[in-house]
Amino acid sequence: VQLQASGGGLVQAGGSLRLSCVASGSTFSGYRWGWYRQAPGKQRKLVADISSGGIANYADSVKGRFTISRGNTGNTVNLQMNSLKPEDTAVYVCNIARWPYEYWGQGTQVTVSS
Repeated sequence: VQLQASGGGLVQAGGSLRLSCVASGSTFSGYRWGWYRQAPGKQRKLVADISSGGIANYADSVKGRFTISRGNTGNTVNLQMNSLKPEDTAVYVCNIARWPYEYWGQGTQVTVSS
């Protein structure tokens, strides 16, 4: 299984970015999909995830600004990020999981300038 993330970049505070993650190598029915981020010198933290049933969960720091969604093809997940802040700067990594399996992508850099 491979996860390929894209959509990161440099944006000014208040701007928007849309991250996408495409999974390949299997079928992904019943998986939970998530986005995590890791800032320099900090632990990786969950940003948002979405269950196989479509229920989304967000970190308090991004509620109301970020939206996670599943693609129609069943092998993609997107993260729409609005009203970005400098503290959102991190490497964003996608993740899919269905016990006992879990897979991680390689990450995409998001940098928000003040």
